[in-house]
Amino acid sequence: MDMRLNPIVRFAGSKLLRLGLLLLAVALFTFVLLSLSPIDPIQAYVGADMMLISPEQQELIAQRWGLDQPFLARLWDWLGQLLQGNLGISMVFNQPVIEVLANRFQASLQMLAIAWLISGILGLLLGIASGALEGSWIDRAIRLYAYTLASSPTFWVALLLLIVFSVSLKVTPICCAAPPGVLTEDVTIWQHLHHLLLPALTLSIIGIANITLHTRQKLIEVLHSDYVLFAQAQGERLWGIVRHHGFRNILLPALTLQFASLSELFGGSVLVEQVFAYPGLGEATVQAALRSDVPLLVGIVFFSALFVYIGNTIADLSYPIIDPRIRLGGNLEP
Repeated sequence: MDMRLNPIVRFAGSKLLRLGLLLLAVALFTFVLLSLSPIDPIQAYVGADMMLISPEQQELIAQRWGLDQPFLARLWDWLGQLLQGNLGISMVFNQPVIEVLANRFQASLQMLAIAWLISGILGLLLGIASGALEGSWIDRAIRLYAYTLASSPTFWVALLLLIVFSVSLKVTPICCAAPPGVLTEDVTIWQHLHHLLLPALTLSIIGIANITLHTRQKLIEVLHSDYVLFAQAQGERLWGIVRHHGFRNILLPALTLQFASLSELFGGSVLVEQVFAYPGLGEATVQAALRSDVPLLVGIVFFSALFVYIGNTIADLSYPIIDPRIRLGGNLEP
């Protein structure tokens, strides 16, 4: 029993230590970088009304947000609050950063989850079909689709889909997460899904490309291996070979790429939410950047690093389930 628990304890301890160091480094680097930005935080906070307020009012604003303190004093105070679990107050929303993150991520999580599942499933299926039918017209069509979308900017794809489905065909809403003027408690599930569909599909369409191309290449390598050639010589059919020999070999790399794509989805959601005016964490990131909201930006970067790290850890934990020969340390059992 102890022999089984020790690797798990070591693995968990190593992951937690790395996570703590990663979050501290990311948060510290982000805070320092944003604090040294040439953008005047007071002017960014006030906006177009900067000429209408007096120097005394500007000083009061600086005192309110601690901007009148020296850089090292602000850094030391911020580190003390961070160690206590306090990410500060958002200058844009005038709320605790943790509350802003919770509210905005709740809206983004549904879109990210749908996009992540669709891109993973379709990417794997298209990659298998393309690799198994190498050289056919199906393979060429799938590769053309994947290469085209892999090189397409996210905002351009979002604008194109918005013009086609929302403006021209009028089958999807133009913006927002709910019909304008409708209270949150009055929004039906269908209305919510209707507004969520196109942004989620936009993210998934782009995420499919990398998984498709990677799965295709891995399957081709498996199909050209010696043991597959031996199975073919014994009369086993193509799809039987893919199911019995190829699937397990391509599933682990595809799973790794799928969890690694969380960072790309998170970054892509910033542009997609701006195009569709979707009130999620991506839109909050843009507002915080435009108005130099340092506490909120640091909190978003901090949270995104935590989100991606947890996703990669889940991928590591799933490897022994898919292939029992793999241990948590990453080694194969003899």
